[in-house]
Amino acid sequence: MTAQVVASRDDLEPGEAMRLELDAADGSLVEVALARAEDGQYYAINDICSHGQVSLSEGEIDGDTLECWLHGSMFDLRTGHPLALPATRPVPIYPVTYDGDHVLVDVDVPAAATD
Repeated sequence: MTAQVVASRDDLEPGEAMRLELDAADGSLVEVALARAEDGQYYAINDICSHGQVSLSEGEIDGDTLECWLHGSMFDLRTGHPLALPATRPVPIYPVTYDGDHVLVDVDVPAAATD
């Protein structure tokens, strides 16, 4: 599979996120939080917190960080790295591209946190 259209650029306001379930090329289902940072940039990050195993898309966005609603772990939307305890492990991130007004996410690119 390649990048999938998941939203229009105006579907989310800055500071909002939504949960997506996307099909990967291997047939698996990938849970993704599509987040729009306060600067308007879209990011795709795995929707499951590496600490609490809950949905990150229900958390709050501050700048380019996403805070887990359950225990307050914070993740950098650009890298997937945790910025605040109790999480100590990063969460996978996925490339976001644009085609006109469409937002696309590719869950088949190696999903790993970056430096």
